[in-house]
Amino acid sequence: MEQRQRGSQAAGRQAGAAIGIRRATAADLPSLARVLADAFAAYPWTQWSIPAEEYDARLEELQLQYLGHALEHGRICVESNLRAVAAFLPPDAPQPSEALQQRVGELHGDRLGRLLRASLPPGPEGAWTLATVGVSPESQGAGLGSAVVRAGLAAIDALSAPVALETSSKDNVRLYRRLGFAVDATTHIPEGPTVYSMSRPAATGHGEMGSDQPRSGSRDA
Repeated sequence: MEQRQRGSQAAGRQAGAAIGIRRATAADLPSLARVLADAFAAYPWTQWSIPAEEYDARLEELQLQYLGHALEHGRICVESNLRAVAAFLPPDAPQPSEALQQRVGELHGDRLGRLLRASLPPGPEGAWTLATVGVSPESQGAGLGSAVVRAGLAAIDALSAPVALETSSKDNVRLYRRLGFAVDATTHIPEGPTVYSMSRPAATGHGEMGSDQPRSGSRDA
């Protein structure tokens, strides 16, 4: 799940020319977890799924745990000054280890049951997952979020694979549509957030995406 503020498309393109993007390292993870905790502080999904008690500390550790998994099994793109991060997981990524799952359960505390009961539709077959995106609050609106996402998408396009994501922010839906994603399903969780499941088709020759026209069987509610 993801959150960031955005400026105009023109401003984002101008900023993007000067934005340095690289792969994350293990040494980056604590700083990136802090970035994500700040970015997700008011995010509907995290507020619903994490207890209010020690909310910030729980959120930061959850981000650190998931980033460690993504670093080992996927791809993490960061802005060179660690102001923005996007993590992607491949379709063959293993499930988190038993120890990681246990710790995640502890961090969700009494919210774990509602989290496990939430049912969301699967993404397209063979899709990578855009697992998380975040930008430091003081750096939002400069196009950094779009830049780190585009870097990851470019690498996945070279593999001709689709990409899926889930977000509980309508603002994010508008951003992802500009990046080639479309809403496949909308899930209204009882007494919880609304989750938008989105996907972006695989690139088809010459680095171009497949058709972004509405797909048959769309489950957009």
